[in-house]
Amino acid sequence: MARSFRTRLTLLGSATALAAGALAPVQLLGAQPAAAASYEWVALGDSYTAGVIQAAGDVFEVPRDGCERTDRSYPQAIDRDLGALIELTNVSCGGATIEDVTFRAQSPIGRNVPGSEDPDYPFPPVPPQSEAVNAGTDVITVGVGGNTLGFGEILFKCLELGSGSEGAGTPCKDAFAESVPGRLAKVGTDYNAMLAKLHEKAPKAKILSVGYPTVIPKETSRCRYNDFHQFGPITSGDLDWLRQDVLDPLNKAIEKSTGTQDTATFVNLADSTQKHSVCDTSKWVEGVLDSDNKLALVHPNTYGHRNAADHVTVAILNAISAN
Repeated sequence: MARSFRTRLTLLGSATALAAGALAPVQLLGAQPAAAASYEWVALGDSYTAGVIQAAGDVFEVPRDGCERTDRSYPQAIDRDLGALIELTNVSCGGATIEDVTFRAQSPIGRNVPGSEDPDYPFPPVPPQSEAVNAGTDVITVGVGGNTLGFGEILFKCLELGSGSEGAGTPCKDAFAESVPGRLAKVGTDYNAMLAKLHEKAPKAKILSVGYPTVIPKETSRCRYNDFHQFGPITSGDLDWLRQDVLDPLNKAIEKSTGTQDTATFVNLADSTQKHSVCDTSKWVEGVLDSDNKLALVHPNTYGHRNAADHVTVAILNAISAN
C-alpha cells in the first residue's frame, strides 16, 4: 500500500522522540489522515501479553474466551495511543506456548488455577494464533516462550519446596536444574519454527519479538521470605538460580532466535525494568498475590504493561516507517 513521504517523516520523527524519552506524541500520530488505517498489526503471545490478572485491567471480551485479554495490557494500551494509524488484531492468550502460537489449537484456562476456580471453565479451544496473520499483515508482535520453558510449573514447585525451608538451601534448583538446558533448547527450536511460519504467512511483515521483563532483582536480599506479595517461601538461593539460570537465559534464547531472521527485531524489556521487579517498592510485576491479595502469580501490572507499551510502540513506529 502507498505511504506518503509526509507520513514516513511523521512516523520516523515520532519514533525518535519516543526513544529519547518523550513517550506521549502518539496522539499526534492518530491525527494524521494520510496514515489512518494504513497498517495492520497482529499481537500474539502468552499471559505477559494478554494481561490476565486484575492488576493489568479488566477482561473486556464478552463472552469470555478464557484467554483473559485485559484492557490495560500493552497491546490495548498501544491501540488506544496510536488511534486509527494501526488496526490491531489481538489474539494473545494466557497460558500459550510457542506451539500454540505456531500450529496448535489451545484450550484456554481462564483464571482456573489452583486455589481459584473459574466459574466459566472449561472454555472451547481457540485456533492457533498464527491463523490471525495473513499476507496483508504489516507488523507482528509476539511475546511467548515462558510456558514452553515451563516457568509456571517451576514456580509452583518452587513455592511448594520452599515451604518449611526457612529460606535456606536451593530445593527448587535441586529438583529442576538438570532439566533446564533441555527446556531452553526446546524454546530455541520452537521459536525458530514459529518465526519461519510467521514469515511464510506474512512475507512483508516486520516481526517484533518481545522479551520478558525483569522479575527477580539481582540483589535477592531485597526479597522477603514468606511474603506472598513477593515470592512467598521461595528461598533466596532458588531466586538467584531462577534469575541466572532460567529467566535470563530464556530472554537470551528468544533474542538469539530473533537474530537469525532478517525480518525480526528483539524488544528488550529486561533492562528498563531492573529497578521494578517483584521485590522493589515501585514494582511493575506483581508477586504471588497483588496488593489486593488477589492471585497474580508473578505477572506484570498496569505499570509493567505501560512500560512495555512504550518500548513496543517505538519498535512498531520504526518498523512501519522503514516500509
